[in-house]
Amino acid sequence: MSRNKWLRISAALIIVAFVASRSFAVPQETLSCTSPEYRQVEFWIGDWDVYERESATRGAHVRVDRILDGCVLREHYDDNTGAVGESFTIYDVARKLWHQTWVTNRGRLLTIEGGPEDHSSMVLAGAYYRDNSEEVRVRGTWQPVSGGVRESADTSVDAGKTWKPWFDLEFRPHKSADKGTNTDDATTVANLDEQFRSLECS
Repeated sequence: MSRNKWLRISAALIIVAFVASRSFAVPQETLSCTSPEYRQVEFWIGDWDVYERESATRGAHVRVDRILDGCVLREHYDDNTGAVGESFTIYDVARKLWHQTWVTNRGRLLTIEGGPEDHSSMVLAGAYYRDNSEEVRVRGTWQPVSGGVRESADTSVDAGKTWKPWFDLEFRPHKSADKGTNTDDATTVANLDEQFRSLECS
């Protein structure tokens, strides 16, 4: 192969590589996830104890944090029945809406989408399928409340014609298990000591 032909081939390859890199380059701004839209569910981030609304009994522990350079909210859910689930929530900048995928250790899958409503809540809707292939539509709402977050959901089995409540939860700041254990232990020791003293005096 002549030197001139080799130079022409090399130049052509360089041009092709340059054009390809320009065509498939991802704009830097789509990687930063710093636009205001990405902060619309920021109130949900935290370490939470979860209660049925107006109940004093904790039903689950949930941790919500940011991952992947702040582009995704990850939720880890662990309840008193042994059910464990995780959700991944992201703002889809191309479609200008929020998307959440929810999976569990019971083999459940739920995908819901939507956006903010009334500037104070996030509403996402979608569907899952029961074992008999029946479609169940879901509409979930997250909103900040005094001292935490409220999450509620409704379901429909008739394609959205009628809805019924599914759950209504309150997320309250998580109480450290260590502190709770220490307090319980101290109380137990004090009670045993009191009983022992009463036996000595009897």
